[in-house]
Amino acid sequence: MVKSAAVRGRPRSRDAAGLPAVTPEKIINSAIDLTARHGLDGWTLRQLAGALDAYPAVVYHHVGDREAVVAAVAERVIELLPVPEEDLPWREWFRALLTDLRSVLTGYPGVARRLALYEATSSAASTLVDRGVRTLWAAGFGEEAPTVFRLLLNTACLFVSAEDEQRRNVESKNSSPFDQLSDRPRQSNYFADFYDYAVERCLDGVACRLAVLQGRQLPD
Repeated sequence: MVKSAAVRGRPRSRDAAGLPAVTPEKIINSAIDLTARHGLDGWTLRQLAGALDAYPAVVYHHVGDREAVVAAVAERVIELLPVPEEDLPWREWFRALLTDLRSVLTGYPGVARRLALYEATSSAASTLVDRGVRTLWAAGFGEEAPTVFRLLLNTACLFVSAEDEQRRNVESKNSSPFDQLSDRPRQSNYFADFYDYAVERCLDGVACRLAVLQGRQLPD
């Protein structure tokens, strides 16, 4: 005859064991902490449950499978991104946004790649998209404003994603094409300088497109 948990001396609940209740908020917070330390792909659902001193089934119950947790982490990271003021000129608005984007995303390796592949749908993401598109529309991009917004955000996320991978290779001493070409990825300002350069050149390209839309002559 199988003995009950009470007979075996095991507490029937977390409360009886003196453990705090597991909530969706605590699950996501723990997942964010694991992501900051190990990257979005560097932890398992079992490890997440272990960090909560709970069973994986508890995570499933409150949030869902690992994909659901990952999506929640990405949405929460987006909430950390400051939204520039509405009265900025479009180029300054996006320069500020994309500068902050790298600062936030590099703290959570793997999230940039996630955002490049899947659109965030949280209220914070909706606010960001709405303000960005309205800024571009007011600047004269018209119906192309949503496409330009996606172009700039996705391009920035892809650059940060590449930085995540290069940093991982450098830290783990794995070989990469960059290691074979030079040691620049190991220089302290390499990634930031290259990212800033890439952002400015993308903005240059978008500015040229705006000139075309407005019927202005491009410089030779």
